[in-house]
Amino acid sequence: MEETQQSQEALKPLYIRISDQDNVAIVVNEGGLPAGAVFACGLTLQTAVPQGHKVALQAIPKDAPVIRYGVVIGHALSDVAAGTWINEAMLRMPQAPSLDDLPLATRQPGEAAPLTGLTFDGYRNADGTIGTRNILAISATVQCVTGVVEFAVRKIREELLPRYPNVDDVVYLEHGYGCGVAIDAPHAEIPIRTLRNLSLNPNFGGQILLVSLGCEKLQATKLFPAGSIPIAQDDPYLITLQDEENVGFASMIEAIMAKAERRLAQLNARKREPCPLSGLVVGVQCGGSDAFSGVTANPVVGYATDLLVRAGATVMFSEVTEVRDGIAQLTARAATPEIGQALLREMQWYDDYLKRGGADRSANTSPGNKRGGLSNIVEKAMGSIVKSGTSAISGVVAPGERVAGKGLNFLATPASDFICGTLQLAAGMNLHVFTTGRGTPYGLAAVPVIKVATRDSLARRWFDLMDLNAGRIATGQATIEQVGQELFDMMIAIASGRQQSCAEKLKLHNSLVLFNPAPVT
Repeated sequence: MEETQQSQEALKPLYIRISDQDNVAIVVNEGGLPAGAVFACGLTLQTAVPQGHKVALQAIPKDAPVIRYGVVIGHALSDVAAGTWINEAMLRMPQAPSLDDLPLATRQPGEAAPLTGLTFDGYRNADGTIGTRNILAISATVQCVTGVVEFAVRKIREELLPRYPNVDDVVYLEHGYGCGVAIDAPHAEIPIRTLRNLSLNPNFGGQILLVSLGCEKLQATKLFPAGSIPIAQDDPYLITLQDEENVGFASMIEAIMAKAERRLAQLNARKREPCPLSGLVVGVQCGGSDAFSGVTANPVVGYATDLLVRAGATVMFSEVTEVRDGIAQLTARAATPEIGQALLREMQWYDDYLKRGGADRSANTSPGNKRGGLSNIVEKAMGSIVKSGTSAISGVVAPGERVAGKGLNFLATPASDFICGTLQLAAGMNLHVFTTGRGTPYGLAAVPVIKVATRDSLARRWFDLMDLNAGRIATGQATIEQVGQELFDMMIAIASGRQQSCAEKLKLHNSLVLFNPAPVT
């Protein structure tokens, strides 16, 4: 990364250029820069350029490539003079890269020394997983029971939870699925296995509690077929509201609370103990991205990702449309040709899915992304991939499945923050890292969410919502390595319960959203 200055002095124009091949750079200065501003290299702005937006470093003829991150992010629709602001309206987006004849497992990173002896304080589970929190989760087979379950959860928190101080919370895994759907249609298995695996998240300690209405299409036996859950047959996990013994609303609440108290007692007996860092399963994601995401926050996450992989932990990066344009980089980093083929399989599945819906990858980029300087999905993808660090990709996980192997895994999800977060939870995530440039109060009830700001101004304005400021990198106040180590240390502290993230302190929780590509009847 090339920076024109090492610190942001008053009124001194600053830009960041990523690669020597780039013919554009992004403006660092808060508030942007006016026409006439002169950079240290002598380049004079011909137009005003907002913060984070691109300036042409040289004249770019019509139809010539516009290059950032060393890749073509578009072609100029008309001649562009040096020192001119380049935005999305001035670019023609490249075609999606072909999925044919891509490099498979051709760029293996060098062997990094393993990080041994590192631990965090967690909760060991019978299935070998480790929780970072000790939570009673109540799931449901259908949205129809939501009002009853939410009422019960409030009573459990108020009346029961204080008696069990070792239990962190009671969480309802609320969703909008279960009936009015084509339950056996192709791809219906995705939301069903997502719900099943959500209940098996390490932070829930194997204490499954399920509420059913009784008449829904997603019957409990379909959600949890025999042998699919680690629970004794003499330890009933199901409350069915339509059962004869539930006479009136109060009876339903009493039934839920009685089973919940049994679960709370079991969870309360658990204690934190030193666990190897290999027990961490970290999901990384970005939302409200801007042009600084790929320069500050996402490289910080990538640095921490490499440290986690060296310590034997599991890291999942996701968001198919946000890696699609860099797929050749990923297949080359696959640990084996078979893993490379699995990446291509998931890319093709999603291409077909978007095509059926009459959309393509260009629909990904939001108005906020563009206001933050990202012209299109190609530019956004290049910055998003950086979260994955440099390690070999050791596994590919289909949506709704659990992650099976250690190391760096790609979990195939939509880019929607809420769907991606839900699928990462189902895959077994016990700690979440979320980068943002525009800002979002995003949080999850089931796992701590650490939010990393891309810019100084966001970190200052949202001082009680952002956990870490990576914007210091853009102005030369800190390096990627320094902030990456801060993030790594913070992750261990939060995973151990010694510290809470901002979203956790404020109890900011987004709803879970299932990915359901199957028909709704």
